[in-house]
Amino acid sequence: MNSFASPFGFDRSFGIMQVIITVIFLLVIAVFVFVFVYIFREWSKNNHSPRLTVKATVIAKRPYLHNDMTTYYVTFQVESGDRMELTVPNDEYGMMIEGDEGKLTFQGSRYLGFERNV
Repeated sequence: MNSFASPFGFDRSFGIMQVIITVIFLLVIAVFVFVFVYIFREWSKNNHSPRLTVKATVIAKRPYLHNDMTTYYVTFQVESGDRMELTVPNDEYGMMIEGDEGKLTFQGSRYLGFERNV
């Protein structure tokens, strides 16, 4: 019998706890790696996409509040009829109105600007 063995089975439960803690730690690390790879791939894809300026119409706007932080989204419809929802800065979000027409500049899924027709 092991000198640290207990008649109550504490040595086995301690070993199980080590395994559980190790598995949880590895899962947390795996999630961080997955998120990092996802963000890096999106960033890389945007950087390799051409910068485009197209005629577009503001179709919809929506804020998304999460943990006291607001992200602003605007849906644009381009001439071909395709729609895209892009994250826009707060100051530009407030200046857009549904139905506005103008020139949208973007790169992949990255919003670069919107110039309204006057």
